[in-house]
Amino acid sequence: MAISFELQEEIQALTENDDYPIPHDHDPNDGDIERLLEAAVEAVAESSDAITESDVFDVYRSLLKHADAVSGPIMNKLLDSISSGLQAELDATMRDVERGDQHGYMSHKLPLEMFGFLLLWFVSAAEKVKQPEDEDGQSVPIPKGRRGRGAKAGSSRSANKKKEAWTWVDQIPATLGLISKVLRLQTQRIWATTAEREAFITCMTRPAYHITENEQYMKVEAIKVGVLKIICLAVKHHGHTLGAQVAIMQHLQFYEHLAEPMAECLSILANEFDYPQLGDELLREIAGKNFNVQDQKGPRVFARFLVRFAELAPRSILKQFSLLREQMDSESYPIRVALIEVIGYLIRELVTSGADEEQRQTQKQTISLYDELIVRLMDISSYVRSKVLQILSKLCELKVKFPKQRLQITAAAVSALSDKVSTVRKGAASLLVQLLLTHPYVMHGGLLEQSIFETEFEVVKQELAKVEDKMGKAVERNDEDDADHNEDEEDGEAQLSKKKKRSKGDDEMDVDEGEEAEAGEEGGDTEDEPSMAVDEDNGEPPTPQKKTRKHSKLAPRKSQLDIAALSSEQEALAALETNKLLQLRLKKKYYGEALNFIHQIEGAMETMCDLLGSTHKAEVIEAIEFFRVSHEYHFESAKIGIKKMLHLIWNKDNTTSTSEDGNELKGIRSRLLECYKSIYFDPIPDLSPKEQVNRIAKNMIELTYDATLAELTSLEEMMRIMMDENQVHQDIQSKLWQVYSTNKQLPKAQRRGAIAILGMLALAKRSVLTDRVETMLKIGLGPFGKADLTLARYTCVALQRLNGSAKKVKGSLLDKTLRLEMDNPIFRKLQAAIEMPCRSRDWFGLAEQAINAIYALGEHPDVLCNEIIKSLTRRAFNQDRKPRTASAESQPSQLTEKDPDAMDEDHPGDVTRVSEDISTPPESTQGDCPGLDVGDAFELSQLLFVVGHVAIKQIVFLELVEREWKRQKDEKQTIEKQAAAKKGGNQASKDGGEELDQVAGNAEDEIGERIAAVRETELLYGEQSLLAIYGPMLVHICGSPHKFKNRTLRAAATLSFSKFLCVSSHFCDAHHRLLFKILETSRDANIRSNIVIALGDVAVSFSNIIDENSNELYKGLSDKDLVVKKNTLMVLTHLILNGMIKVKGQLGEMAKCLEDPEPRIADLAKLFFKELSTKENAIYNNLPDVISHLSTGAHAVDEETFQSTLKYIFTFIEKEKQAENIVEKLCQRFHLCEEPRQWRDIAYCLSLLPFKSERSVKKLVEGLQFYRDKLHEPKVFERFQEILAKARSNKSKDKPDSDLDEFEKILEEYRAQGEEDHALEKRVVKKKAAAARKRGAAPARKTRSKKAAAAALVDDNDDDQYED
Repeated sequence: MAISFELQEEIQALTENDDYPIPHDHDPNDGDIERLLEAAVEAVAESSDAITESDVFDVYRSLLKHADAVSGPIMNKLLDSISSGLQAELDATMRDVERGDQHGYMSHKLPLEMFGFLLLWFVSAAEKVKQPEDEDGQSVPIPKGRRGRGAKAGSSRSANKKKEAWTWVDQIPATLGLISKVLRLQTQRIWATTAEREAFITCMTRPAYHITENEQYMKVEAIKVGVLKIICLAVKHHGHTLGAQVAIMQHLQFYEHLAEPMAECLSILANEFDYPQLGDELLREIAGKNFNVQDQKGPRVFARFLVRFAELAPRSILKQFSLLREQMDSESYPIRVALIEVIGYLIRELVTSGADEEQRQTQKQTISLYDELIVRLMDISSYVRSKVLQILSKLCELKVKFPKQRLQITAAAVSALSDKVSTVRKGAASLLVQLLLTHPYVMHGGLLEQSIFETEFEVVKQELAKVEDKMGKAVERNDEDDADHNEDEEDGEAQLSKKKKRSKGDDEMDVDEGEEAEAGEEGGDTEDEPSMAVDEDNGEPPTPQKKTRKHSKLAPRKSQLDIAALSSEQEALAALETNKLLQLRLKKKYYGEALNFIHQIEGAMETMCDLLGSTHKAEVIEAIEFFRVSHEYHFESAKIGIKKMLHLIWNKDNTTSTSEDGNELKGIRSRLLECYKSIYFDPIPDLSPKEQVNRIAKNMIELTYDATLAELTSLEEMMRIMMDENQVHQDIQSKLWQVYSTNKQLPKAQRRGAIAILGMLALAKRSVLTDRVETMLKIGLGPFGKADLTLARYTCVALQRLNGSAKKVKGSLLDKTLRLEMDNPIFRKLQAAIEMPCRSRDWFGLAEQAINAIYALGEHPDVLCNEIIKSLTRRAFNQDRKPRTASAESQPSQLTEKDPDAMDEDHPGDVTRVSEDISTPPESTQGDCPGLDVGDAFELSQLLFVVGHVAIKQIVFLELVEREWKRQKDEKQTIEKQAAAKKGGNQASKDGGEELDQVAGNAEDEIGERIAAVRETELLYGEQSLLAIYGPMLVHICGSPHKFKNRTLRAAATLSFSKFLCVSSHFCDAHHRLLFKILETSRDANIRSNIVIALGDVAVSFSNIIDENSNELYKGLSDKDLVVKKNTLMVLTHLILNGMIKVKGQLGEMAKCLEDPEPRIADLAKLFFKELSTKENAIYNNLPDVISHLSTGAHAVDEETFQSTLKYIFTFIEKEKQAENIVEKLCQRFHLCEEPRQWRDIAYCLSLLPFKSERSVKKLVEGLQFYRDKLHEPKVFERFQEILAKARSNKSKDKPDSDLDEFEKILEEYRAQGEEDHALEKRVVKKKAAAARKRGAAPARKTRSKKAAAAALVDDNDDDQYED
């Protein structure tokens, strides 16, 4: 029986009705369902038209309606039947269409619709079968009776097996392929009306759209290709454009995984099917779409879609980009980020595939897109700015360079280095690296050395000026010749006379030709010189001139001259000149742009140096890479960054991580080592092994040139790490020894650098030095060392490394350092170096390191130091050395006058260099008292310096002695314990062991007390102590600056006095006030700086003594000298953070340093407060004192400084409880303040608090009584308005703002009342002032009236006299 079937109605019924009506519905649980299906399948197999029969069609529909209760094999059979029936019907239709049998192919319309409907239904039904919760349901209808749990379990297992045999995902590709075949039909022939045709196409495409909704399906390549093919066929051949547009937009809104597949679909449609219209329509719709900033999902999907579409079909995007550009102002930043990436693909497409005939238009479009990118670097979103920099980095790799745009990009990247977001700064640094690597200025080997380009620019500039000058003369001459020719044509006789004159002129021109040719040779152009010279000066080539002279004798007519040949030659010469002029102008432009680029990169160096200190790993690594690349391109300023990055060797981050871009990030220290190896240590191709060794050794030595102490310390750590990793070859070490020990005349810095590097390498392996001790004594402490005291100092440092430099393990008593007997030649050489007669200030550094070496290597260093001190004492106070001193004084002065730079070279002789090394003439300690005993001030300075340093080293040595005694005692106790364990039983040994532990503990205490007693009483007060003699001497010299005026002596005495204070608490307690007095009164910044550092050491030793006088130490923060201020800040930072001294209201002085004009001071202060914030409540407890210190009194700062300082400090108030308490305290403070400035400061501090909780606002409201009379001050009221705005923004949305509104009204009322009171007060003051003025004016008027009356009386008397 035939069935009435309307496809559109059936699809609508299937979509809208949960219970789809079927006339003959069959229950799948009925046992006859398989028989019915078998009959229907056979009917369709015999004839595909059988599907139009209601019995057959209803069987299919019934199974699909109850698909959740149908087993897998039945579903498989059902799909096979539908697919084969549709395939058969499709083949029959194809044949009828090819034959043109209209009646035949129209008869296939209904079967095709019915099969399509069943296939549509099957796709949605198959999804239900596959759902996990439906798996158990498949097994329900299978069993016919209940046979217990075993039967049920068995049936479930069988169902699972059947399900494993058929899965929908395996059938999808074939199903999609069948639909694709259907869509190749000429549907316009079969379906006459548009509505019917659209219904059928919708029926065929909807399964594909349904499949796309499953993310797992779309990951299968065959399924994805099949879906995209169906959509493309439907759009291209069946008018599905509008339906596809709607479907794709809906899918992009609801399914995130479809962004890329839909873009691929449009790309295939445009490229393979030549149908870009759908893509254009979608882009236009997206361009007009309004993306909400609150929507987190939608914009991201559309952004990914646009990026993928631009990657696959940039030309399609380019056509609609004028509309898409409007989205650059979208509130949603993901869309802006996507459009930035789209612009990158568009530029790449324009540059790589632009046709020659469209080159001008393409270039114009490209420049416009570049400008758009550069403008977007000002976007408010850091994600957009980062993406712009990332895209520009990729575009740098294009072969086509845009010099003007590159300069703009460089300037923008340099500016972005100062961005507040680390990812932007990192992107800017990466972009600058790419700009350097891909720069177009390759004329000089690709290097960008500024001096070379500046020189070449000046040369080209001069050449261009010459050529332009010559071209100007040539134009003038040609104008004159044209005028002459016109006159010749008018008058023949005049022509003859002119030719005669011209022949004379030609004779004179020959001379000019020679001169110009010579000038041309000097300029370097030899090919065109003769013609250029004549053409430029006279406007005519030489050959025609000679012809003119010969023919002038015959006086021919003008028409006989070869004017055409002459003009053509002139044109050729002019063309040559024009080409040269153009070439020079281009060359000038090239060098100008190159110099501009170089200057921009140089301008970025300082900011890049700052990035090296960043806390973000990625930008630090980019900064390292920037300096490495810029150094390779010969940027002079890169050396500063290379040196500064050396300090990163102390960075603890040495682990590999992953960046936000998914790239692998090495540890900072690892990257630093790689950078230095590539610059200085990696071999260069085409060099012999010997040359490689020489180069690496030279580089290592040059790293020490002009290096500061901090740089040398960091370099030392780097060398140690490299030596530990066996990266310094033995040949390089041998070369360094060769440089150090050679007898040739070398620059002093070179020999110093060699031994400095060797000493650094010895930190890792002392074997570097052990075999070369004799060489060091011969060179460093021999003639060369005496000639160069700095060399001797570095040698002493290297000798200290002979003890093994073993670091002490905390709590361990073992000492792995090696000690030498005191009769070793090393100590005799060190003693000789210290006692060597010398007047150079470099001696102090040498003596310090020599004493360090003695204490590092000697078994009994105090014995040798006693001898040294006695020897220096005898020399300082020897009365028989005056004549020698006088003669020695005159001789060096002569030598100094002859050669003031005589120390610049090494000299092997002792005597010569000793005399040359005298830089400070002898000066008596009591020059004003010639009758008293006098001594040499410099020699006394040497003595006192050695005494002080020996005292401080003796303390360290005592600690080593204490540790050694404890170690010996521990070994002894261990042996006794083992012996007791062998003799006694277990219990006895246990008791004995406990007793021995107690004895050992008591013994250690006794040792510690004994050493402490030696330090306290014997070193500076013992009868047998040598140092005890010098304590009173130091006190006397330091306390008598009017007697001892020599600066060197005062500096050495003060330094030694400071070291003596660290030895004994008795000495420190008795004399520490003298040190503070010197700190207060000394005019020498070096002395003040040394005292500050010494006070830090004293505080470590005797914290209670310094803590009582810490106020004096804080005064150094106000010192005018930068070094003193910096050292004071560093010492206080160390003492406070380590708990050595307590903060007693002086934190305000530290806070002042936050706004110091010197960046180093400000950075150190910020670091201090950052570390202090990690201490529990440290900043919170001291905040009131800081506010008071900066706001009132003699220490107050201006308002602007106050605000910027407190703004930084308040960032560390993070706990809400602390903020609440601060609100309460600040409100109460209003009551105690009378000055408007203090009101404004307190109100500003209140406005810095976050007011996140209601309790904070409540505290503010409760404190109204304290500040209500201050609200008339405009700034105070403004701050409270800011607080209200902040409180509203933090308030939860579900709570009304009624409380805050009421509080605001109260504030307004008190402000108005305060203004009235304030105005009244002003009026009262004015009236009082006016009354006072009136009271003062009344007596004045009375006085004036009395004076007038007296004057009138005098006048009357005078009149009477005249009358008489």
